[in-house]
Amino acid sequence: MAVTTLKRKLKRKRQAQTTRVIKIKQLSAKPVIKNVDVEELKKNF
Repeated sequence: MAVTTLKRKLKRKRQAQTTRVIKIKQLSAKPVIKNVDVEELKKNF
């Protein structure tokens, strides 16, 4: 019996893997910490 590769299934599997990796990277990414001047913000309001 010959073994055939299921290309559609592989493609779907790889797509799921990449989306999972992207989601994990987005969740673990830290936002850039900016120095916020509170007094300057209060002046604007």
